[in-house]
Amino acid sequence: MGFEEFPNGAHSITNTLVDGRMDTRRTLRILTFSSLYPNAVQPRHGVFVEERLRHLVEAGGVSVTVLAPVPWFPSRNSRFGRYAQYADVPREEKRHGLRVLHPRYPVLPKVGMSVAPWLMARALLPVLRRIEQQNGGFDLIDAHYFYPDGVAAVWLGERLGKPVTVTSRGTDVNWIPRYPLPKRQLCWAAERAAGLISVSAALGEHLVSLGVDRKRIVVLRNGVDLELFRPQVEAGAALRSELGIEGTVLLSVGSLIERKGHHVTLQALQRLPDATLLIAGEGPLEGALRRQAETLGLGARVRFLGPVAHDDLARYFSAANVSVLASSREGMPNVVLESLACGTPVVACDAEGVSEVLAEAVAGRVASAREPEALVDAIVALLDAHPGQDAVREYAQRFSWEDTSAGQLALFRRICDGDGGLR
Repeated sequence: MGFEEFPNGAHSITNTLVDGRMDTRRTLRILTFSSLYPNAVQPRHGVFVEERLRHLVEAGGVSVTVLAPVPWFPSRNSRFGRYAQYADVPREEKRHGLRVLHPRYPVLPKVGMSVAPWLMARALLPVLRRIEQQNGGFDLIDAHYFYPDGVAAVWLGERLGKPVTVTSRGTDVNWIPRYPLPKRQLCWAAERAAGLISVSAALGEHLVSLGVDRKRIVVLRNGVDLELFRPQVEAGAALRSELGIEGTVLLSVGSLIERKGHHVTLQALQRLPDATLLIAGEGPLEGALRRQAETLGLGARVRFLGPVAHDDLARYFSAANVSVLASSREGMPNVVLESLACGTPVVACDAEGVSEVLAEAVAGRVASAREPEALVDAIVALLDAHPGQDAVREYAQRFSWEDTSAGQLALFRRICDGDGGLR
């Protein structure tokens, strides 16, 4: 028996709708729990979690407090890099009208992976107890990313007598289970969670491979903000002029880390002499990627844009002919959906959930391998039969947040109404 499906092909539980509108029975009090959540210092960190939550709240039926813990670090000195950023994160803030708490928890860099859930849970138990006592309590813990967050959330839920849902999002289930102790903890949490959500069917299969009954898994794909991400023809043309580029423009968005595959895209660019590549993102491999571009003789055809604000990405997508994502692993990458919503088709490596989005030729191409030659073949094929901005945008409109929000609310109600969720 497979996952339940919506008519548009997205997998989920049945919508809870009344006369075409979201069910408006009693408001559920949700505590969203995730260390992958944006903050004033790191506004792009885990933006995909915030996006899903924001649209759920807008749909109605829930009130939400966000618990987004950050690692404790004693110094704000910039020489400590990202750890110094953690020290600068406010203890509490409001984002999109939601109260977001950033309590601290201890981490043991490089050696603490196996004890990370326990360290997180022990540090946050008093925080959850205060929320329960001072703010009218909460009905359910909604955790994002299975390890360590999901494991810690299930441990906390058992001590507070609260049901827990856990959303798997990528490396938490397709990479971390390679380590024996985290894998055992993951399986422990999956068995005890009241609800299991996956952002793609492929990630759901990873949970099945860990021994989870397929019928317990709800697949709720990411959506895209179709108002924020839309074709911006004039802004895209202005950006091209501003950057002084003509001809074919490729755009690669993502952290500058090995998994995102910018180095593969650079190798592909060497075989596309008429193209310019824009790389949006920051990360530890920036220096190595710049050196690679120079070594390959691509210095004049590669622009490193640095981090681009989320609200500003649409004009970059609109300036590009094709978006490229050469990731080795992905869950349901927002950049693919955002590109399509701006009318820009995508070429990507076969990274699980990506293939579920690029299911039709109008959306783009999936490269046959994570190799420069395969990437070039896919890019050339797409450019030769470019579907056009309007057709790509029309395809993207099936990825609104409406079905995802309805599926979340239906699952939360099922659990909170006491029928045991999906057990």
